[in-house]
Amino acid sequence: MNDNKRIAWCITGSGHYLKESIDLMIKLENVDLFLSKAGEEVLKWYNYDLKDFRSKGIKIFKDNTASGAPVSLLYEDVYKLVIISPATSNTVAQMAYGLSAGLVTNMFAQAGKCEVHSLVFACDTEPVVITQAPKKLVTLYPRDIDLKNYKTLKKFKNVTVVDNVKALKMSLKKLNK
Repeated sequence: MNDNKRIAWCITGSGHYLKESIDLMIKLENVDLFLSKAGEEVLKWYNYDLKDFRSKGIKIFKDNTASGAPVSLLYEDVYKLVIISPATSNTVAQMAYGLSAGLVTNMFAQAGKCEVHSLVFACDTEPVVITQAPKKLVTLYPRDIDLKNYKTLKKFKNVTVVDNVKALKMSLKKLNK
């Protein structure tokens, strides 16, 4: 992949592995951050300040235009990779069904149309998920449809879907050459 190109890192409304995703993101160079509306909210809940990302040279795009205007950067060949980490079951469902309802799902759809690889760290991938909420650990029981959507997304061309931090790191290393 071209080293001059950037990585588009998208965050949705999941706190599940949010810290691990951000820790990995800030170690990378040439990263732009794309936030769904829920992603922006969840960062606040987990005490992340957007100023801290900007101070590290990370450009931030928020979901505040009806057309998802920042998506046009994919047409200009700016990005070599789109990462959606962490990805909520809602985001995974929208992507699995081809819906582009906001900035993050629009980035995913247009990445596919521009043949830019996407790496998705899906959250609801097992029948039982123990995750860190803002104040305590919680146990979640993803629905059958959530597990089905995860499996559907894994079949997409030019998309790598992972379900744990180790797989995210390995896939990122492989795709960010």
